[in-house]
Amino acid sequence: MNIFRSLFLLFLIIPILEIYLLIKVGGIIGAIPTVFAIVATAALGAFLIRFQGISTLNRVQSNLQKGEIPAIEMFEGLILLICGALLLTPGFFTDTIGFVALIPTARRAFIVWALKHSNIIQTMKQSQNTYDSTGFHHQERRENIVIEGEYKKEDK
Repeated sequence: MNIFRSLFLLFLIIPILEIYLLIKVGGIIGAIPTVFAIVATAALGAFLIRFQGISTLNRVQSNLQKGEIPAIEMFEGLILLICGALLLTPGFFTDTIGFVALIPTARRAFIVWALKHSNIIQTMKQSQNTYDSTGFHHQERRENIVIEGEYKKEDK
């Protein structure tokens, strides 16, 4: 299935599901508590994402100081960005996905799964990088490589 069709279905199905859940929950607990729950989850999500983002940024800086590439942390940052958008979107389904993505072990498990099922690892291996559970590490480090040679500039 092509990606545009998948995105179209995603943008069609999720709002319908959200509206359905809002009506069902509103019918059970009432309109005011439902609106309060939506606002509370958005506020709680924004609060939690702030701390998760700071923690991820600290790990990025730590890895960079060690000379490692913070690949997993960069993917975590991307997921946290998407997670923030999901939590700020009114609805229970998107909030559930957003809160699950706030669990570090679930987030890392998803990242590892996504990397294993994509061609990113193959691309990284072609550029002499390896992947392990802590991130991507360069196999060998070459510094100050000097290639000697001669050249001649020709006028055309």
